[in-house]
Amino acid sequence: MKTEELIRVLAADGSQPVVPVARVLWRALGLGALASTALLLLLLHPRADLPRAIFTLRFDFKLVFALLVAAAAMLLLRETARPFAPERWRWPLILGPLLLLAGVVVELWTQPVAAWSGRLIGHNAVHCLSLIPVLSLPLVVCLLAALRRGAPMKPALAGAAAGLAAGGVGSMLYALTCPDDSPLFVATWYSIAIALVTGGAAWVGKRMLRW
Repeated sequence: MKTEELIRVLAADGSQPVVPVARVLWRALGLGALASTALLLLLLHPRADLPRAIFTLRFDFKLVFALLVAAAAMLLLRETARPFAPERWRWPLILGPLLLLAGVVVELWTQPVAAWSGRLIGHNAVHCLSLIPVLSLPLVVCLLAALRRGAPMKPALAGAAAGLAAGGVGSMLYALTCPDDSPLFVATWYSIAIALVTGGAAWVGKRMLRW
């Protein structure tokens, strides 16, 4: 490219408004969440006792856990999308697991040993492992596309953060249809499903977001 051409290209590029990558990510989150919700309505239906379930502690526990995972991941994602960003938003990642651990401890303390296996296995383990990744997929795609507007120094970590955020949102949506409210069930099957989404997004991000 000739020097004059390069100057024209740089001048034209500089005339475009610069949109902060954080704003791009939040827009992608909103768009992806809408797409995931539409997919939920297309494939599934809310549990029949949802109006009553939302006033129960076990059901709310699932939603709060998933919300903490998604929120913490989005904070991390905002940092990993920028080069040389300070690593100050990793500590919220422990909030979801801590809540989950507390719920499991209470469950084991208050329920007889004979009931543990039934609560762990539940009724929809296979559906949980398959549907949370499916519901997370639109959001993963939107967030990874948004990350291409940034400059992540660690593409795999940025992809993992996108997958973790999507897995949290997918878990919240799936919780609206899932009749299994036991913390033991959530700690096992929800966590595995979220880990699958996170690992897959990390693998894609490592290849897709490379400079």
